[in-house]
Amino acid sequence: MQVPKPSDAARSLFASVMPGDPRVVVKPMFGNLGAFVNGNMFAGLLGERIGVRVVDDGMRAELAATEGAGPFGPDGHPMGGYVAAPEAWAREPERLAEWVTRAFDEVAAMPPKARKPTRAPKSAKRKR
Repeated sequence: MQVPKPSDAARSLFASVMPGDPRVVVKPMFGNLGAFVNGNMFAGLLGERIGVRVVDDGMRAELAATEGAGPFGPDGHPMGGYVAAPEAWAREPERLAEWVTRAFDEVAAMPPKARKPTRAPKSAKRKR
């Protein structure tokens, strides 16, 4: 599966629409970017598309019904609960920022993601 890579312009747009909250953590993911709060992803950049996680079914339907919006994720593998914002919103960053902030607010209200326990390295297990 080929994963599209974002341009510098798309990376810059993604950074510009992030909420100014200190809990926002942006991390690289498979050559793209993900934005997290409390360990839960609320927005992502995949190629030139920005997608947001919308927990509320009504809000998700509202965004999905917007012309140019669509599934978010690699081709043929959409991420459940995420909607790709219309590409035309790159020229309307305030509208895009509004939806990113809405996604942030919804996901920030969720419980923090539990950390997985770390395993001992395989080499340490063999020394017994």
